[in-house]
Amino acid sequence: MSTDEQAITLGHPSYVWRAGQARRFAMIRAHVEIENAHILDAGCGLGLYVQQFLRFSPHVHGVDIDPAKVAEASATLSNIREASAEALPYPDNTFDVVLSHEVLEHVACDAAAVREAYRVLRPGGHLVVFVPNRLYPFETHGAYWRGRYRSGNIPLVNYMPNRWRNQLCPHVRAYTRRQIRQLLTSTGAKIVTQRCIYAGYDNIIARRPLLGRVLRGVTHALERTPLAAFGLSHFVVLKKNTPIPDKDETQA
Repeated sequence: MSTDEQAITLGHPSYVWRAGQARRFAMIRAHVEIENAHILDAGCGLGLYVQQFLRFSPHVHGVDIDPAKVAEASATLSNIREASAEALPYPDNTFDVVLSHEVLEHVACDAAAVREAYRVLRPGGHLVVFVPNRLYPFETHGAYWRGRYRSGNIPLVNYMPNRWRNQLCPHVRAYTRRQIRQLLTSTGAKIVTQRCIYAGYDNIIARRPLLGRVLRGVTHALERTPLAAFGLSHFVVLKKNTPIPDKDETQA
């Protein structure tokens, strides 16, 4: 697979830590305890979220399927391993927190990736997920047209019937609220929070600061209204159930 094909299929990880990523990290901290927690970033890319987690805990790991990204991240970070989200190289019940940040839409089998994340979570641990929202008016991962890949934000693709959208965007998924809820709760986990969030507009702000800040202010305000349903991404936090002890164990 060429470098361009990898980027299209696997997506572009965050290359620079900016306001949009900082906001998402703050959302994670608001919903999950990360102080001294054992944390896994499943699909860590260059390890930007791993770096942030290390400010709060020394027990942070990252995996990614792209060997080039793993090599680059490993140059400055320890505990980075090459692995797919569907086959995590850790025992059951290892982590307090597993992050899947804009990863499930790219994996070969999203259900398998969710099962693996749930498997390596300790009882009472949390899975934090960000995935694209099917109701967002643009497909941000580009699309194929007449056999050629077109990059950029493609309008209204996500509103097409599945058979048409899948022809244009076979390289990436987008989820409705019901779809991501069904996928994640298939593990038996309990959803702690689920909402849609809008973009950070960092690229627009870099080019046209006033326009970008207006867009950010307006759309982030929309997150407190029913129009949040059209946000860029779903943000979901799940809690792994704590097993109920057998009667014999409680009497022992």
